[in-house]
Amino acid sequence: MPYTLKPADAFDINVEDVSYLNERVDTGDRWVLNFGPQHPATHTTLRLVLELDGERVARCTPHIGYLHSGFEKLGEVLDYNQYVTIVSRMDYLGPIANNICWHHCVEKLFGIDLTPRCKALRTIMAELSRIQNHLLCVGAAALDLGAFTGFLYAFNPRERLYDISDLISGQRFHADWTRVGGAMRDLPDEALFKRMVGDFINDDLPRALEDLEKLVLRNRIFMDRTMGIGVMSKEEAIAWSLTGPVARASGVRRDLRKDEPYLCYANNWDGQGAKAVEFKVPIAEAGDVYARFCVRVAEIRESIKIVNQLLEDLPGGPMDMFSDGKQVKPPKAEVYGSIEGLIQHFELIMSNRGWKAPIGEVYGANETANGELGYTIVGDGKARPWRAATRPPSFINYQTMAKMTEGHLLSDVVAILGSLNIVAGELDR
Repeated sequence: MPYTLKPADAFDINVEDVSYLNERVDTGDRWVLNFGPQHPATHTTLRLVLELDGERVARCTPHIGYLHSGFEKLGEVLDYNQYVTIVSRMDYLGPIANNICWHHCVEKLFGIDLTPRCKALRTIMAELSRIQNHLLCVGAAALDLGAFTGFLYAFNPRERLYDISDLISGQRFHADWTRVGGAMRDLPDEALFKRMVGDFINDDLPRALEDLEKLVLRNRIFMDRTMGIGVMSKEEAIAWSLTGPVARASGVRRDLRKDEPYLCYANNWDGQGAKAVEFKVPIAEAGDVYARFCVRVAEIRESIKIVNQLLEDLPGGPMDMFSDGKQVKPPKAEVYGSIEGLIQHFELIMSNRGWKAPIGEVYGANETANGELGYTIVGDGKARPWRAATRPPSFINYQTMAKMTEGHLLSDVVAILGSLNIVAGELDR
């Protein structure tokens, strides 16, 4: 039946007094709306239960649990190399960053120091993964707010990143590239790799960023929909344990690449006095949806600088720490060409004598696209972790959804959710 307005006296309002227009009137009648998981902006993997007072959100209750992945439990039945296929599926917008972080933690447990070549290549791929993630975040957010062309500007360049992933790993999407002490293989063609990466970051990507900024970040409709929306102050961001672009858009000056440097972000990363790569950490103060998008676009430009520095003088030498104990898989050439490599491969893969992991607990974290991604490993001396847990930035950021949306209009929920860049693979572990 059609909705019937109540008479004015039912609201206890003097119809001759218009001052009530400036006051919030609670009639006691509220709508409960399920925002997702079928809503396009939730991508079928998360749900918000909204209690609406008119078009304003009075209460927001975030729900998770639509993937039932059991990622952390799988860490107890897969060895330290096999588990890389699982972490790829957590933040699947930039999977290689998950690979790098997982084995960063494993190598911290084993006490393995990587070769300069491995550090440089991992840093390059970590930054390309950051670009890959940020492009989709800004593009999808524009799409959710109605800017379809803006989505294409951001999404099309990511095809080049899939080609690079295919070159180094043989897989376009879930590369599963890293291994303990190295990678699944060295570059099959270094000249081709340099050319593909160089063309992308110096030609395709800058043009896409320029188009994206003109069409989206300088668009009056987009600015009106995002400025002053979902504000999180610096003190609130710290209290909620936020990291990454969400925190830095609120003025929190923290980036693990600077504060706890690793790989080529640290000085003397090659053991011969090499300086850390130079880059700036973009910081904003507004703490709103628009600031989060601006920080992400600025981070893409800084990632371009980092990759260019390493691409100019990519170290040579071995990719894997094959000579470092019996914890690293030997290169295929060693497996096929030497008895030592064959035996080590057999012990790690085919027998129960490999993976003499230390007994202890370690936490390792990297600065990924959405913030601090960390893994905790409890080793008991066996081939598999006794416990593997993760600190996913999306899970931490998602807890603020209620705080950011309550009091805003229903139409603002899409913008706020897009600015957090929630990847549901990190929610259901």
